[in-house]
Amino acid sequence: MNSNRKVGLKIVILGTLGVGKTSLAHQYVNKRFYEDYRTTLGASILSKIIEIDNTNLKLQIWDTGGQERFKAMVSAFYKGSDGCVLTFDVTDRDSFRAIENWREDFLDKVHPRDSNFPMIVLGNKIDIKERQVSKDMAKAWCDERNLPYFEVSAKNDLNVDFAFETLARNALTKYRESLESYFTDSIKLKPMDKPRRKCC
Repeated sequence: MNSNRKVGLKIVILGTLGVGKTSLAHQYVNKRFYEDYRTTLGASILSKIIEIDNTNLKLQIWDTGGQERFKAMVSAFYKGSDGCVLTFDVTDRDSFRAIENWREDFLDKVHPRDSNFPMIVLGNKIDIKERQVSKDMAKAWCDERNLPYFEVSAKNDLNVDFAFETLARNALTKYRESLESYFTDSIKLKPMDKPRRKCC
């Protein structure tokens, strides 16, 4: 692959209302944290250009609404995704339980369904002491599903870059594999069974 070429990757952030999806996206893209975000209606899109493995990546990060009434709308944004961020709040056990539903909903709408789709799990708000979800509990859940797990804080900018760039690297690897497979399949030459008839 030409390292000078810019590759566009679509990353979708999923999770219930209030887990900090918008805060994480803005911390990663803009290096800013605001205390008072409004509820995301549908989705908002942020972009960031990074370089990974000598390849310029343009990440299109889709920050989706977490309210139940927007779930059908949000699932329409999955199309064309190259990576997925499942997010929960370590101080809210219900938000952790919900990520299984978000994961299944996402995978059900990826055609064909791919259990190896580039995906990470973020346990946000580790800056708050009153935890309801332990690191061991979250890691055990992720290990069962072979998903990378990161404990992050959007407020204090802990592990945010590392988490997103790990996903970007995995998504780039998958993108390259898909591209190689496409070109390999498209140049297969098959001998003709019957010679063509000559026409005047």
